[in-house]
Amino acid sequence: MREMKDSGIEWIGQIPKGWELRRAKTLFTQRNSKGNGIEVLLSPTQKYGVVPQSQLEGVVQVKEDTDLQMFKTVHKGDFVISLRSFQGGFEYSLYEGVCSPAYQVFYPTSPICDTYYRYLFKSQSFISKMNNLTVGIREGKNIQYVDFANSQIPVPPLAEQERIAAFLDAECAEIDAVLEKTRASIEEYKKLKQAVITQAVTKGIRGDRPMKDSGIEWIGEIPAEWKVNLIKNVATTGSGGTPESGNPSLYDGDINWICSYDLKERPITKSERRLTQLGADSIAGNVQLKGSVLVAMYGGSGTIGNSGILECEAKTNQAICSIKFNNGYITDYFGFYYILSIRKYWMIFAVGTRKDPNISQDIVRKMPCILPPIAEQEEIVAYCNKACDQLDTLITKKRQYLIEIENYKKSLIYEYVTGKREA
Repeated sequence: MREMKDSGIEWIGQIPKGWELRRAKTLFTQRNSKGNGIEVLLSPTQKYGVVPQSQLEGVVQVKEDTDLQMFKTVHKGDFVISLRSFQGGFEYSLYEGVCSPAYQVFYPTSPICDTYYRYLFKSQSFISKMNNLTVGIREGKNIQYVDFANSQIPVPPLAEQERIAAFLDAECAEIDAVLEKTRASIEEYKKLKQAVITQAVTKGIRGDRPMKDSGIEWIGEIPAEWKVNLIKNVATTGSGGTPESGNPSLYDGDINWICSYDLKERPITKSERRLTQLGADSIAGNVQLKGSVLVAMYGGSGTIGNSGILECEAKTNQAICSIKFNNGYITDYFGFYYILSIRKYWMIFAVGTRKDPNISQDIVRKMPCILPPIAEQEEIVAYCNKACDQLDTLITKKRQYLIEIENYKKSLIYEYVTGKREA
């Protein structure tokens, strides 16, 4: 058991007796130069570190005539403090290039093991420390280099830095493999759930029987006695709006206000944000009734078609189309499962730019829908409810396991980079 001493710094706690504590500015210095012989625009990301912007999807590219020599220099081995560093730690660059002037770049000036400090700067305790330097002072803005430079950080002997880095590389690789396998398993369960719903609402659950062409390319054949119509003929649709921002009298009341982030492919019992009566009255659209199916119209391929079904009355914002089915044609929950089944097909009808497509209430209204007999709709809903409950239980367990493994990884990194466990 190694001897320990109190660091006197809350986020670090005890460290081995042979370790130093030094201000970061004695190990690192800020890079303020502009331009680079390699004109590659780099972007810091929490997942990949500092990488060429061209490798990232959904990032607004700079204009072709932009003078990259006016951007900040980044050399291989530099660290970058990004605009969102307080969420994910400092990012490390394996590339030569430049980055936006909004970022701050620093590099080691003393012999260190870069990988050890990569782990330290991504540890949850370090991120929390940096976060504490910004909240209430520069909330929502960049962490300033001077805040980091004046902070004390642990400095193990160089040989031990290297041992810790090698150990964490090996351990984290194994943990990451488990995490990736678990995420892949969750995606498989989600795909299975989608397949179960699609099969049930488009083919039924009564086994073999006469079929006919639905006339809908992505649905194909349906049972012969089923009908096809358009949503506009069997439902009413609506949308909403957003109250004036910054007006506290409009928000934090008792009225549910649904936004796209509330649509999670399941029943909605309450919204994340709420409005006062004054706020609700200030926006377009009627109160949407319980049983209304909600569909996201904006946000690109990652959001368009996200849906939910109201288990409460609510107003919505303008990014959502509500569909209240006429229960003489379609029951609420069959309508919900049908909308879930066509999730990926909304993008066929999306308009706008490639990076910013959207659908409209008119597109929703013109979408075809299937009409089984009401009695059979109820059978299909009961079947989907049971199957989805079982699959959702499995997904929830996998997600909980994911959280536990992620927390274990964070704890492991913290204990080794602060010397509480020896590599």
